[in-house]
Amino acid sequence: QSQLVESGGGVVQPGGSLRLSCAASGFTLNSYAIGWFRQAPGKGREGVLCINRVGGSTTYADSVKGRFTISRANPLNTVYLQMNSLKPEDTAVYNCAAANFCSMSATTVYDGANYRGKGTLVTVAS
Repeated sequence: QSQLVESGGGVVQPGGSLRLSCAASGFTLNSYAIGWFRQAPGKGREGVLCINRVGGSTTYADSVKGRFTISRANPLNTVYLQMNSLKPEDTAVYNCAAANFCSMSATTVYDGANYRGKGTLVTVAS
C-alpha cells in the first residue's frame, strides 16, 4: 500500500527546534514534489514549504522564512522539515503531500496531490 507517514512532532519550548520527517512507502518520493502543510487549532490549512523533484523550493508561509527549511534524503525515501526558533503560533498538525510540482498556490499542490499523510502534531509551549 502506497502511503506517506509523518513523524517527529511533539512538545517543544519557544525557541526550540524540531525536525519532522515525511516518509514514503510503496513509491519513490523523489518522483514527486513534496509540500509541507499545517493546520492550527480552529484555523484553515496553510502551506508551509514545498520542494521540487530536482532542487529548488517554494515558501508559502512568510512567517517561517529564515526559520524552517525543507530537504530530501533520497536514500531514505524521506523529506525533512527542519523547524528552528519555534514560536507558539507554529503549533499545528503538520502533514506532507506528494504532488507533480510546487505550484505558486499551496492549495493547488494540496488539492492535486497524489498522496497525503495524516499528520503529526507540533505543540510549542512553555
